[in-house]
Amino acid sequence: MTKYQIIASATFGLESILNQEIKNLGYTNTNTENGRILFEGDALAVARTNIFLRTAERIFIRLAKFEAKDFDQLFEGTGSIPWGEMIPQNGAIHVVGKSVKSKLHSVPTCQGMVKKSIIESLKKHYNTDSFPEDGPLFKVEISINNDIAEISLDTSGSGLHRRGYRERAGDAPLKETLAAGLLLLSRWNPQKPLIDPFCGSGTILIEAAMIGKNIAPGLNRNFISQRWDFLPKSIWREAGKEAIDAINDAKFTLEGYDIDERVLDIARNNAENAEVEDFIHFQKRDVADFKSSKRNGYIVTNPPYGERLGNVTVINDLYQKMGNVLKDLENWSFFILTAHPNFQENFGIRAPKKRKLFNGNLKCNFYQYFKYKK
Repeated sequence: MTKYQIIASATFGLESILNQEIKNLGYTNTNTENGRILFEGDALAVARTNIFLRTAERIFIRLAKFEAKDFDQLFEGTGSIPWGEMIPQNGAIHVVGKSVKSKLHSVPTCQGMVKKSIIESLKKHYNTDSFPEDGPLFKVEISINNDIAEISLDTSGSGLHRRGYRERAGDAPLKETLAAGLLLLSRWNPQKPLIDPFCGSGTILIEAAMIGKNIAPGLNRNFISQRWDFLPKSIWREAGKEAIDAINDAKFTLEGYDIDERVLDIARNNAENAEVEDFIHFQKRDVADFKSSKRNGYIVTNPPYGERLGNVTVINDLYQKMGNVLKDLENWSFFILTAHPNFQENFGIRAPKKRKLFNGNLKCNFYQYFKYKK
């Protein structure tokens, strides 16, 4: 079977977690770069990585990489790709792009040149000037960095964070891929209690339940490349069956609290859509009232940062309350994502470890407290 250069993109800061996920799928010859992991795989790898990876944003097939200091080089490099072997005569072609520190800095012009080159290549392949573009969609990405162009096909379509279970979200939804990344960084396992005292629409807990049950995140959604004829339909059936067979019968209970009953209703609905409602208990509770007699538990949470509260005192008081109640938990591990610059001072405990992550465009720190002892 044909081998492809595959790119799995990631949120900045989660590259190591995504790299390990890819290796766990059996693709061990990987190369880590900022925001992405590169590896080689066949068509089945395209299907498996789309379905199984929890922290990947998208899966691309890299088609070419070449120098492009002018539009002639861009046109010729793009035209060297055998487009007719991938795109049917009625294929819809959508080109997106970016350019960094390159002579070809006008992204719209580069996008237009790439599409023109693709069409010219298809004209020669099909010996026609007619391309209605009413068939399957092919999303082509042109990326130019320091005058080196890279042409890729987006095999995912909509971002892989769109699992399909979240019909509604709270005011500041955490992306599913980032939520999964927080859990994998925490090394939580289903044998340990897990509580999110600021659960919002339930994303962290739903992702935890899917990890606990080993439910592949892409099992119940579609991907743009499923309609491509050059990728065999059998790969999707094979990967889907593998995902279904991997689901386990583990039993565990996760707990989520929030002070907003409306958002808890959304969380319950999302959990039901993900078919994990039996594993999560949602309850209205203020963090100041939080307590637990359990030991060796985990707190993984994304509390309010203060941007929307508009009152620094309110958010500082909230973090102080959280620190006061969590200090009473013996041998628990806390993992807290926040953009608040003075979180540790208000929380009252210095984190042994923290990691820079981005929640959307907002730079955050993921504070990690392993096995806290009073």
